[in-house]
Amino acid sequence: MAELAFSANDLAKVRFAVSPMWEVAPSFRLLMSTTAHPVHRPWVEQVRPRVLAAGLERGWLAELIGPSGYVPDFLTPAPGQPAPAPAAEWDAIRATPADRVRQDLDHLDRHQGYLGPRLFGLRADPPAGLARLTQEIETYWESALAPYWARIRAVLDADVFHRARTVAEHGAGHLFNDLHASVSWDDDALTLARRKRDMPRHRAGTGLLLIPSAFTGPGLRTRMRPPDPPQLAYPARGVGALWEKRPATGAGALSPVLGRSRTLLLTELETPASTTELARRTGLSPAAVSQYLTALRGAGLVSAHRAGRSVLYARTGAAETLLAASCS
Repeated sequence: MAELAFSANDLAKVRFAVSPMWEVAPSFRLLMSTTAHPVHRPWVEQVRPRVLAAGLERGWLAELIGPSGYVPDFLTPAPGQPAPAPAAEWDAIRATPADRVRQDLDHLDRHQGYLGPRLFGLRADPPAGLARLTQEIETYWESALAPYWARIRAVLDADVFHRARTVAEHGAGHLFNDLHASVSWDDDALTLARRKRDMPRHRAGTGLLLIPSAFTGPGLRTRMRPPDPPQLAYPARGVGALWEKRPATGAGALSPVLGRSRTLLLTELETPASTTELARRTGLSPAAVSQYLTALRGAGLVSAHRAGRSVLYARTGAAETLLAASCS
């Protein structure tokens, strides 16, 4: 059991953030696991072949993120904004001081008993190694998470909205007590059950950064690295329904507005897909699919993501909102 004490100043600096990098590490660990996941299995089945085809199971992330336990703190820099762009977090990783990188790698070495060959190079020359690492993270992001980010982000944003309303209606104490079964608030301190390492306030920055995550569950993950505020990543509400198929019974109402073929493509993008795959599913010619996708992308309803030699198309948050409104 560990406790994190709070002063009035600390409590005033509690905030939420949605962090792309807090999804990268646990999602990669899940992909590398041989155990079927009850919630994320549809995502794993779609993404794992692309990740393996890119050789990422033999890369930097594979050496940094083991099957369990410690993940180097420099992979999860403290978000400076409520929802930083992925590139902003990659910039923060590249800006990690060399001595901090080496400290994290030494801790990883003690935890798992070895460092892979890439990590020896990273320890010797952190700036060069971090540049190559973030290139791989970008490749992983575009293949595994970016095509699904609109859907994931909707769940994370809904969680933050729910927690903010809880604070407004019941206060911060109720927020903490409702956050996770292992978290409780009492006597100006946050208590985390089943956490082995202590959390003394003098070894942490001020405040607390709460980060909902789609992939970190069912447990909690913490990061204590002053002068940054301590970070607490917890399973977001609604993750259980993240990959459930959504009804498109009302999508026909969009056809007079978008056209039948464009509407058909939007409904087919329940799962991100390439032009060739969409042509096979819909019976449209690849040239027609490409033309319609260009129009949808120009309207902000579709995004494109490089995955190896293919380009995956995915619905944006605006498209999800539009389809949900047509079905209501």
